[in-house]
Amino acid sequence: PMELLDLDEEDHRLAYDVISNETLWFVHHGLFDLTREPAFDDDWWDAWAAYRRVNERFATAVCEHSPKDAAVLVQDYHLTLLAPQVARERPDLSLVHFHHTPFAGPDGLRVLPPRARDEMLSSLAAHHACGFHTAEWAANFTASLEQWPVGDLPEGKGAAVFASTLSTDPHDLEETADSSACDAQVAALDDLVGDRRVVVRVDRMELSKNIVRGFSAFDLLLARRPDLRGEVVFVARCYPSRGGVAAYARYRDEVEREAARVNERWGAGGWQPIVLETDDDFPSSVAALRRYDVLLVNPVRDGLNLVAKEGPLVNERDGQLVLSTQAGAFSELRDAVDAVSPFDLSDTADALAAALDRPAAE
Repeated sequence: PMELLDLDEEDHRLAYDVISNETLWFVHHGLFDLTREPAFDDDWWDAWAAYRRVNERFATAVCEHSPKDAAVLVQDYHLTLLAPQVARERPDLSLVHFHHTPFAGPDGLRVLPPRARDEMLSSLAAHHACGFHTAEWAANFTASLEQWPVGDLPEGKGAAVFASTLSTDPHDLEETADSSACDAQVAALDDLVGDRRVVVRVDRMELSKNIVRGFSAFDLLLARRPDLRGEVVFVARCYPSRGGVAAYARYRDEVEREAARVNERWGAGGWQPIVLETDDDFPSSVAALRRYDVLLVNPVRDGLNLVAKEGPLVNERDGQLVLSTQAGAFSELRDAVDAVSPFDLSDTADALAAALDRPAAE
């Protein structure tokens, strides 16, 4: 059964938007411009207190509803403070925390106020085990604990750190790919692009996904390769995310401006270089993955990135994956992709060109 918690609305907003998504997400993905942000004032500390209260509500629910001697799986950066209360009230439970984002090492965590950083690290260490998508993220957590030791812990707690990947259920994905709704979207995409080759990306419109630099790299490719003008379409399915966070609204504007700039510069004769689609429609996204000649996944940093694994599962055109070395999935896919630095536009343009020029059999 599912047990839903009726959280205080303001506590939820502060915990989810201010702490989880404006602070911890930015820390773990290395998104802060440290010349300007963050700045931790009284309002921020009020939000941290709300984040703690939300974690306490979940801890209370875990204690009330968990069977004796159960294993409790705690998911992600929204619930990093839950373990100490559970450990005190229900020592029979085995607690495992899994972090689905990257985990910042000591250099990244130095941004957090020491009191908040130490509370988060000691709370995470109070689990029996902490899991991450890659060995690198796990090592960052271990290095952070070595940099800032958390003191004595109950016996048996904090002993295990592990790495484990994640994949989409291929049968569920193939069911969508084989659906009539998806077929209709493939046909619509074919009508849109004709016999042109297609570069695709499928992302939440979120800062770590690095969408603007992806468009800028495509712009550079078109400047270098006149032969590709009119011959390649960049289909970007980028749906809005976290509308309550001001930085995300600003980033959406940047994404739309950059797409418009590239289209203004190069579009001609009925050819639109970048087709930006912002509706959150899963069959349409899977259709794009079926249709790509090149799939661009270039995050600044990603815990894993499932699109990099989903695209090759359903693609029907011998498509090539251009993948950021900072995506967690790179550790698994490195031998089968064109690797790019997410910050290097020249490198990304080179990789897009190589992928487009590569024979289908290769």
